[in-house]
Amino acid sequence: MLDGFRDAFHLPDLKRRILFVIAALFVYRLGAHIPTPGIDSEAMARLFSSGGGVLGFLDLFAGGALRRFSIFALGVAPYINSSIVMQLLVVIIPALEKIQKHEGEEGRKKILQYTRYGTIFFAIVQALGMTIWLERQGIFSGGFFDMLIVVATTTTGALVVMWLGEVMSDYGIGNGISLLIYAGIVARFPDAIGQTLVNVGSNSINPVAVVVAIIIMLGVIAGCVYLQEGQRRLPVQYAKRMVGNKVYGGQSTFIPLKVNTSGVIPIIFASSVLLFPYTIANFFSGSVADKVKLAFSPSSPFPYFLVYLLLYVLFIVFFSYFYTAVVFNPGDLSNNMKKYGGFILGIRPGKPTTDYIEKVMNRITLGGAVALAIVALVPTFMSGVMRVNTLSIGGTAVLIVVGVALDTVHQIEGQLLMRHYEGILKRRNKSGGLL
Repeated sequence: MLDGFRDAFHLPDLKRRILFVIAALFVYRLGAHIPTPGIDSEAMARLFSSGGGVLGFLDLFAGGALRRFSIFALGVAPYINSSIVMQLLVVIIPALEKIQKHEGEEGRKKILQYTRYGTIFFAIVQALGMTIWLERQGIFSGGFFDMLIVVATTTTGALVVMWLGEVMSDYGIGNGISLLIYAGIVARFPDAIGQTLVNVGSNSINPVAVVVAIIIMLGVIAGCVYLQEGQRRLPVQYAKRMVGNKVYGGQSTFIPLKVNTSGVIPIIFASSVLLFPYTIANFFSGSVADKVKLAFSPSSPFPYFLVYLLLYVLFIVFFSYFYTAVVFNPGDLSNNMKKYGGFILGIRPGKPTTDYIEKVMNRITLGGAVALAIVALVPTFMSGVMRVNTLSIGGTAVLIVVGVALDTVHQIEGQLLMRHYEGILKRRNKSGGLL
């Protein structure tokens, strides 16, 4: 991996992309420290120190910006919520599906524009919900116009975060939104480790529990890598064909089907979906609103906590299947194989091949979704059983960090190979690697 980064800086274009990503991440982290006018930052810090509840979970994706209630306090949550809704609408509404499938690049731009409009809506709703809740907590005490300033500031910040993610994807390397989440999580690691060491020194946490937690997290990291890299390989045979005076085909190969095709998307989507009802409930008061907030908060007491866990697992499984269905089409794969004379051993070309690939994908997607859910629940059991609450480097965070890092490394390697960079190819050939 380190060799890949070093080689990437030998290519001016790729070097420029990486430096652009670094500069955009610097802007994002800078905005996370600019306070929003009218918010009592000291009272906000006391709220988090006394147990931020669902805010602490949301702050995981805001990279600490919510803890300070900076201009980027909403983070990527509005954009993610809008993306989820738009992808669901594309499946449900035929007109949107037609735009996406039959209008090519123009259709993709239209869907992206609708997603941006949705981001504005979700940002305003979430900003209002957060401001009203903070007013009830005594952290915000301004009038109507002060509330408008807070809502306008945080909504604009959410749009800036969305823009940063898009330009990083277009002019940088990797997925921009995922990299922003990655940067926010990594920025929390030093504070989490430092706070844990302080608590160990003050005997607030048992050192044995910390050692056990570290061992568990190392196992989670290994499991995340195995899950992200795991494949089911389908053997494919290509028939021999005569093209002019040359014979093509006749070789055996395989189709790599990823166990976790959707990557970290289900975790991010499930977390965002569960946080939105909590935000809406902040607009209202009463027993119903209180029960909704309890059911959608990761820090709720029993039995509401079980409701949250069940919903979390179900959404992870749902979005694993949903996103896999969006990005992977067994019919297209089967038709391409048939077009070039390929077939899966023991399976007839055409519809039987499509059905077989779909059957295999359903099975391995279920395994990948269950593994994702298990990894996401690791921090819950760490805090509930071992009481290691300050070690906020949980399974969800580790999975996102590992997944985004691996995806970015793979994209850098792909860019190097696409440009026929001979240096890395020769080195890997000598070491028995890629070639």
